[in-house]
Amino acid sequence: MIDSATKAQEIARGAIGARLAACAQISGPVISVYRWEGVVETAEEWQILFKTTGSRYEALEAYLKRVHDYDTPEIIATPVVRGSADYLTWVTEETVAR
Repeated sequence: MIDSATKAQEIARGAIGARLAACAQISGPVISVYRWEGVVETAEEWQILFKTTGSRYEALEAYLKRVHDYDTPEIIATPVVRGSADYLTWVTEETVAR
């Protein structure tokens, strides 16, 4: 999550440009309600979903921590248990470091 559509697009384009992910999808705005430093907060945010491989995850996480404005950005990986072979091949090809 990030606090503006412009920042979301910048982060997404940087990750794709560096081949850290094959695709990024931005959704928002969404309303997030959470506790931060003992206070319940409400914020409008944009979510970025990155499609990458397990071998590129660490580099993507490092990039996100470096460019993100938040002290503790939401970075979560969910495993893909099945998928179209053609799509998964494309993701792998697009995330090969060159």
